[in-house]
Amino acid sequence: MVTTIYIRLHHRVQVKRYKPILLKDIAIISAPEKHKKILEPIEIHKVSKKDQNIVVLDGIKIIQRITENIGNCDIQLVGPQQTIIEIVTQKVKMSKPLFLLAWLLLFIGSAFTIMNFHEDTSMQAVHQKLFYLMTGIKDSKPLSIQIPYSIGLGLGMILFFNHVFKKRINEEPSPLEVEMFNYQQNIDHYMIINESEESVKRIDES
Repeated sequence: MVTTIYIRLHHRVQVKRYKPILLKDIAIISAPEKHKKILEPIEIHKVSKKDQNIVVLDGIKIIQRITENIGNCDIQLVGPQQTIIEIVTQKVKMSKPLFLLAWLLLFIGSAFTIMNFHEDTSMQAVHQKLFYLMTGIKDSKPLSIQIPYSIGLGLGMILFFNHVFKKRINEEPSPLEVEMFNYQQNIDHYMIINESEESVKRIDES
């Protein structure tokens, strides 16, 4: 009787350099327990010096490695057909002075951007006219409108980015997180296509 084994590859996995990549590290395995114990420790790839920061493992290679260990079985790949291995090195801690300098530059740049935007759109004149329409009094500095507007601008940015420092306000992703996710998906798709083309090229050259 042929045993059916279901393999669902993880889309992206992070591993340390020179570490062997086992099947259990890159996939979810659905199989009888006796087969699962054989499958989980199978070494699919070992990260070496020639590997750069990214390695793409194709589902066909993974199936070949499984059939070498378990012959009489039906392997079904569910989900992604490739898995992207991201090789991580030891993280270098950022110095506090450098962090504070970057934070200060971003803060000043953002402040200048907001001020220039308000100047281009004549926001102060708008506030003056709005204050005059509401009260009938001409005031060059309508603080009763400008202060709530400034507070609302800050709160609006917090709601837009959906974060207060490291704390998330709600479970919904912010527009920036969605854009970053789409950007990462496009990069992953490019790497998978590029890896396939490189494999075909190496076959043609041989």
